[in-house]
Amino acid sequence: MFWLYLWQLKDYHIGRFADHFRTHKGKKLIFNPIQALKIILLILFLTSGGIFVYLFSILFLIYLGEFVLFLAGIVKKSVKKPVITFKTLFLTAVSFGVAVLFLLWTFKQDDFLQPALFLEFDILTPIIISAIALLFQPFFVAIRNNTLRKAENKLEKIRALSGLKVIAITGSYGKTSTKEFLSTILSKKYKVLKTKDHQNSEIGVAKCILEDLKPSHQVFIAEVGAYNKGKVKEVCSILKPKIGIVTGVNEQHLALFGSLRNLLSAEGGGELADALSGDGILVINGDNKYCLNLYKNFLGNKKTYSLSNKIIDTDIWAEDVEVARDCVLFITINKNKEIGHFKVNVLGKQNVQNLLGAILIARELGMNFGEISEACKNIKQEQAGMVLKQGKHGIDIIDSSYSANPDGVFADLDYFSVFQGKRAIVMPCLIELGNKSSEIHEKIGRKIAEVCDLAIITSKDKFKEIKKGAIESGMSEKNILLCDNPQDIYSIITLFCKSGDAVLLEGRVPAKLVSLLAD
Repeated sequence: MFWLYLWQLKDYHIGRFADHFRTHKGKKLIFNPIQALKIILLILFLTSGGIFVYLFSILFLIYLGEFVLFLAGIVKKSVKKPVITFKTLFLTAVSFGVAVLFLLWTFKQDDFLQPALFLEFDILTPIIISAIALLFQPFFVAIRNNTLRKAENKLEKIRALSGLKVIAITGSYGKTSTKEFLSTILSKKYKVLKTKDHQNSEIGVAKCILEDLKPSHQVFIAEVGAYNKGKVKEVCSILKPKIGIVTGVNEQHLALFGSLRNLLSAEGGGELADALSGDGILVINGDNKYCLNLYKNFLGNKKTYSLSNKIIDTDIWAEDVEVARDCVLFITINKNKEIGHFKVNVLGKQNVQNLLGAILIARELGMNFGEISEACKNIKQEQAGMVLKQGKHGIDIIDSSYSANPDGVFADLDYFSVFQGKRAIVMPCLIELGNKSSEIHEKIGRKIAEVCDLAIITSKDKFKEIKKGAIESGMSEKNILLCDNPQDIYSIITLFCKSGDAVLLEGRVPAKLVSLLAD
């Protein structure tokens, strides 16, 4: 179940699956004391027949201990298992069948050989399950391609009947927030369908079309993610969007794309720009250098949004931005000198940027600033991926555990600085950053030192780099800790913080920690 869970978590993407084993947690799956002991036992079983009874006793105790831990995990609901889908059910059934056939064959072998065979199967389980997942991948690709064709046909029929407007959103960060903001705003005037949370793969977008899209919908907003060059192009060949938004680009998935050129083609918006028809509109974040390069090279209809109008001749920008603890306030101005006043219940200046993209699209679709400002009152903190919660002992908890990328970390730390008491951050190291990883984590360490009094890092991969950057910027070494146990982290925080202090939970920290800290 665990290995199928991991393949599903990584979207059955070989690069993402392999990249997991470059992390500290991934390495521990293979290189750990229990696995080493099993390998030693296997060698002894094959070479030392005279001590068979003692070896078998040790093996029995190991498996008994693992079984007890498995049962405890079921009780605590901590067992890692895949989300139930047709694919996971099929792969589970095949894997179980392979295990049963192996056991039946093993029981026919010599009694002294059986434990060694059990151990071999156990040790090779990651390879066996991976082989099963990959062996049937062509079968599921055929099913996927059929699903994509059905989705494309349905979308075309509805578009022909109702003039459905399709908006595609891509980028390394800000996609989900921008989608949520735009959907809420446009829903004030139009019947809108959006892709669900994390539903940004080609099959996810297709399923949304097949299951949820109705002829009554006037606007369809699709978040488009990618881990390979060509994936955004594939989704856009189905969507044929009239409006494309590129929210921002960084090195978050550089390791998966293999090169910055490949990343810029997909997440960077190159493929989305190519998919826009002659009357299509490309909307880009004018504060991002990669987006600006795309803007300069795109020859079609294009629009920009920016936090100021100083870097580029932008179509819409913000002025008088005020970041409060529980909201942002700002004024928008466009090229026609129209002015809008906004107060939105989201956290951090970075969300003003995402809001500007949504506001610009809403203006293009016929809404005025007054209508948009009123619609923005329906936006909730959860839609921005960061929520201010009342924690235990009067400690403020800023829960930004939805996901993490370099720009998001820096933006969240900027927002965190509005809190007046002691400030503590809990976060894992970032993954899939390629050869830029060490440099980025040192920069994160320096930013943490500027804003925080305590840093607890929950993964080991780039802890040294974060610590180095923080110490260089003046943070005390004793306040930079490595800890991944939720109960221990809770104890450290409650000893360090008091009422009026604040904790930022950045990135995918343990869910148990969130429940421990927040009321």
